[in-house]
Amino acid sequence: MLVSSLLALPVIVVFASWSTPQLQIWQHLAQTVLSDYVFNSLILAFSVGIGCLIIGTTLAWCVVKYEFWGRRLLQWLFILPLAMPAYIIAYTYTGLLDFAGPVQTALRDYFQLSYGQYWFPEIRSLGGAVSVMVLVLYPYVYILARTAFTEQSRNLKEASGSLGVSSFNYFRKVAWPLARPALLTGSALAMMEAFADYGTVQYFGVSTFTTGIFRTWFGLDNQLAASQLAALLCTFVLVVLLLEKWSRRQIRYYQSGQSHQPIMRKKLSLSRSVLMFLLCLTVPFFGFILPVGQLLIWALSYTEMGLDSAFFTLMWNSFWLAAVTACLVVLIALLYGFAKRLSPTPMMTWQVQGVSLGYAIPGTVIAVGVLVPLSWADHQFNQITALLFNLTPGLIFSGTVFALILAYTVRFLAVALQSVEAGLGRVTPAMDEAARCLGASPRQVLWRVHLPIMRASILSAALLVFVDVLKELPATLILRPFNFDTLAVSAFQYASDERLIDAALPALAIVLAGLLPVILLSRAMDKHA
Repeated sequence: MLVSSLLALPVIVVFASWSTPQLQIWQHLAQTVLSDYVFNSLILAFSVGIGCLIIGTTLAWCVVKYEFWGRRLLQWLFILPLAMPAYIIAYTYTGLLDFAGPVQTALRDYFQLSYGQYWFPEIRSLGGAVSVMVLVLYPYVYILARTAFTEQSRNLKEASGSLGVSSFNYFRKVAWPLARPALLTGSALAMMEAFADYGTVQYFGVSTFTTGIFRTWFGLDNQLAASQLAALLCTFVLVVLLLEKWSRRQIRYYQSGQSHQPIMRKKLSLSRSVLMFLLCLTVPFFGFILPVGQLLIWALSYTEMGLDSAFFTLMWNSFWLAAVTACLVVLIALLYGFAKRLSPTPMMTWQVQGVSLGYAIPGTVIAVGVLVPLSWADHQFNQITALLFNLTPGLIFSGTVFALILAYTVRFLAVALQSVEAGLGRVTPAMDEAARCLGASPRQVLWRVHLPIMRASILSAALLVFVDVLKELPATLILRPFNFDTLAVSAFQYASDERLIDAALPALAIVLAGLLPVILLSRAMDKHA
C-alpha cells in the first residue's frame, strides 16, 4: 500500500489541482488557444490510431496468410520502427523534405524552378506529425494483429472455403471480428502515444495539450493551470481506454485452438511475390531504413559535437539513469507480481491494476504530478532545517535525479509488470507447493524457484524499461537537474536550434540502443509463429 500510494501520488496531485480554480488563465486559454489544443490533439490521436490500424493489420495479414519471397525478412523489418522515437524521425524527415533539404533542392534544380513556383507538402504541419507517428507506431497494431491471426484456427478457414466464402469475405466476416480485441488494443496504444508526444508536435509547431502544458508552466509561470491542463489531457486518454472497452462490452470471443496444425499460407507466383515484397517493404523503408541512413550520413559528416567528452557525458548520464531505473522498476514489478501470486485478493488485484495505469498517462502529466508534491516537500524540509539548524539545503527532491527516477517508475512500471506476470504464469502452482512442503519460505521460493525460471522474462522487462527511459523526452525536459542532459534532451535541443546534423549522433545512439530489445522481440515472435 505504501508503494502504491507513492506511485499513485502524481496522478492524484494532477487531478487535485482543480480544487484551486485558475479562472483568469482559463478564460485567456479559452479565448486564444484552448480550442486548438483540443482539436489538434483529438485529430492527431484518432488519425494516428486509424492509420496504425490500417497499416498494422494489412502487414500482419500479408505475412500470416501469404507465402512470398522475402516474407521472413519482412516480418523482422516490420518491428524495427519500434526502436525509432517519433521525434527523431521527425527531425530526419524535416532535414530531407524542408525547403533547403535534398529533395526540394533536387526538384528545383531539375525543373529549373524557384521559390513560390511550385507546391510541395509541408512536413511541419499536423498532417506531417500524423504521418511520422504512424510510421513508427504501427508496430503496436502489427505485433498484436500478427499474434491474433496466427492463433486463429485453421479449421475456420477450411470451413469458410467449403461454404464458398472468398478470401476477402473471410477476412471481413471471420478473421477481423476474432482479432478485433487485439487490433483495437494496439490502436488504442498508438493513440495514447500520440496524446503523450511532445518532441514531434513541438518541433512541427502543432499546438496540442502537451505543448500547452509547457507553455502554461514556463511561459505563463502558472503551475496550477499547467496541472489542470495535464488533468484534462489525462482525462482524454482515460476516455479513449474506456471507449475501447465499452465498444466490445457485449461481445464474447471464443475460438478453438489450432490443434498444432501449421498455418496453410497461400503461395504466390514469382511476379506477385516480388510485387508483394516491394509493396510491404515501403513501410519499414520509410519508417526505419531511410531515416537511419540519413542519420548515419549526418553522423559521419563533420559536426561540432563529435565523439568528444561532452558526447560521452551524455551517454553516461543516459545509460546509468536508464540502468538504475530499469533495476528499480523490475524489483517493484517482482514485488507486485509475487505478492499477487501469494495473495490474489481483490485489494491486491486492484493495486496491481492501479500501478499499471502509468503507461497510459503521458510523461508530461506524470512530470507535472511529480514536480508539484516534491517542490512542496522541498519547501517544507527547508523550513524545518532553517528553524532547527539555521540551514537551507535547497532542492533535495525536486532538483535531483530522484524526481526523474520516480517519474520513470510511475510511467514504465506497467511494461515490466506485464513481462514479470507472464514469467510467473509459466511457473505452475505445484512447484510452489512442493517447495513449501520442503520447508522453503515464500522468499526462498521466489529466489530459488521462480527467479531461475523467469530469467528471460526479467531480462526482457529490464531491456524494455531501459530503452523506454532512453527515449523519454517530456518528463526528462521538465524534471532533469540543472546542467544534467541526456541523449534525448541533447537531440531535441540541437533540432530545436535547427542544427539537425549535430542532433544526428545522439539520435542515432538512441536508435541503436533500442534495436536490441526489438531484435529479441522479433526472435520471440518467430518462435511462436
